[in-house]
Amino acid sequence: MENAKNEELAQKVLKEYSKESDTMNYMGFMAKIVTAIAISFSLFQLYTAIFGVLDAQLQRAVHLSFGMALAFLLYPTRKSWSREKIHPLDAALAIIGAATPLYIVYAYGELVLRAGTVTSADLIFGIVGIITIIEATRRVVGLPMVIVVLFFLTYAFLGPYMPSLIAHRGLTVNQLVSHLYFTTEGIFGIPLGVSSTFIFLFILFGAYLEVTGLGKFFIDLANSIAGWASGGPAKVAVLSSGLMGTVSGSSVANVVGTGSLTIPMMKKLGYHKNFAGAVEAAASTGGQLMPPVMGAAAFLMAEFVGVPYVDIVKAAAIPALLYFLGVWLGVHFEAKRNHLKGIPREKLPKIGEILKERGHLAIPLIVIVYLLVTGYTPMRAALVAIFLSIICSSLRKSTRMKPIEIVNGLEKGAKGALGVLVACASAGIIIGVVTKTGMGLKLASSLIELSGGALLPSLFFTMITAIVLGMGVPTTANYVITSTVAAPALLQIGVPILSAHMFVFYFGIIADVTPPVALAAFAGAGISGGNALRTGVNASKLAIAAFIIPYIFVMSPELLLQSGNISVTLSALITAVVGMVALSASLIGYFIDYTTKFERIILLIGGLLMIKPGSVTDLIGIILIVIVLILQKRHIKKMYRHENK
Repeated sequence: MENAKNEELAQKVLKEYSKESDTMNYMGFMAKIVTAIAISFSLFQLYTAIFGVLDAQLQRAVHLSFGMALAFLLYPTRKSWSREKIHPLDAALAIIGAATPLYIVYAYGELVLRAGTVTSADLIFGIVGIITIIEATRRVVGLPMVIVVLFFLTYAFLGPYMPSLIAHRGLTVNQLVSHLYFTTEGIFGIPLGVSSTFIFLFILFGAYLEVTGLGKFFIDLANSIAGWASGGPAKVAVLSSGLMGTVSGSSVANVVGTGSLTIPMMKKLGYHKNFAGAVEAAASTGGQLMPPVMGAAAFLMAEFVGVPYVDIVKAAAIPALLYFLGVWLGVHFEAKRNHLKGIPREKLPKIGEILKERGHLAIPLIVIVYLLVTGYTPMRAALVAIFLSIICSSLRKSTRMKPIEIVNGLEKGAKGALGVLVACASAGIIIGVVTKTGMGLKLASSLIELSGGALLPSLFFTMITAIVLGMGVPTTANYVITSTVAAPALLQIGVPILSAHMFVFYFGIIADVTPPVALAAFAGAGISGGNALRTGVNASKLAIAAFIIPYIFVMSPELLLQSGNISVTLSALITAVVGMVALSASLIGYFIDYTTKFERIILLIGGLLMIKPGSVTDLIGIILIVIVLILQKRHIKKMYRHENK
């Protein structure tokens, strides 16, 4: 009964904080229409993955056409409208939204021959296409993304009237529509290209993993590993969210998926509701930083940076582990400070039994990582993993998918891809404006001028820009915006391209737990019943690693495994780990005992010095941490003697 209530609350929170989940629930004939379109969409993607992708614009146009039809059918114009019958306006917009990209398919040969020349028909279809994409973005992704898109479109027309630092000649309607809708530099650019190939298949793969019950397997596995420890349920939340993050594409969905189980467990153990929600929010947000998927941004980053996908996964590994270590340590010290114990071992599932019953569900994940490391393309690896997930589920009767569940997986995968698809299309508008006006370089020059060209001030101003741009925006679009607008500033001052892109990616993601617009924290508070702002502040403290690690891997690329020197990388990793321990202890107020204000300050300074690369800073940092350790041991001995008198 309690689990059912938790699940009901989780779904309510998901719809409130994740627009992608607030869809129509049709009945009868309309439900069959939507299902047929969604299944056809998945079959098209599977067909092209198996037999060969179409020409870039054709593949992306068909992909967008399916997505637009579903977006207008599943997301109503107004929330107050009936959720069971389709409104005529939504039906009309679904037809128009699907038809405009198909114009490219219909006139493809002619468009290629007269590249750059826009006819009246082109102009009409292009304008309608751009408007419907913006409206679909409002429905599926949310208003923050729409505001950003409209700002860039306004900038495209009002260039001559802008401040001199970012001024340009201005674009005509013909120039803008031609560039955005009839080239691969705008809407049908790299983001939509990656969405129409790799990302869709990974989302479909994730849908099948969810059908098999992989999420519950992760939670049970995390319980068996860490449930007994101090603050066990909170550590379970960290571990299970990290595991789910390997395939999840949304921090809010991750909060709801695992938080509906872990947050009530934490509250029962004695964690304050504001802290319980914060743990899940920080851990789930970290799931977007965890390879191999990274909220689908890993695929885009590989394209933007121009390196193999496996290099992105490799570079993201150590920073992601340090992030989760930081959250884990925060949870551990909080548990020690409040004397919170774990769950008795006899009440926890046994790891051997879990692996025996459902361990086979993880085989597709292991295989997909192996295929990617050995040189398979992400699309081919995801395709193999999709079929393998169906096959592996059949190894045991308890996890075997019925034929109808396999079909439902196709529908669920198509619906799950809509958020990324629409975000990629609207992000293409932003990229198109930036490339056509040169705005990226202009903004980069402005940031450099503001910081005086110095590294640390440039990093700081870029961090603020990325956090602001990332507020309320889904992971994939978040990365596209921050990498287009903020990353060029770092490239101009000599930061390596991969470090620059990873830097803005981290701060765009961490906006989900940074007040005032901390959607993941708000979702966690919705489930825990806590205060949204306080939950956000606690989540920011737990996610402190994400505010520091990006600075470190810019100054010390060894953490991104870029140096090729294992000893240097290992040294940087060890000092970073020690630094994270000191920082977490400082923020929570507990090390091996309760810390005084003086000790917290010393730990904070020592931790920062340890994380910063350099033998001198490492030496000073370790001395400061050892001083606090000695002071705390003396305090413990004094207390022990006092108690035994």
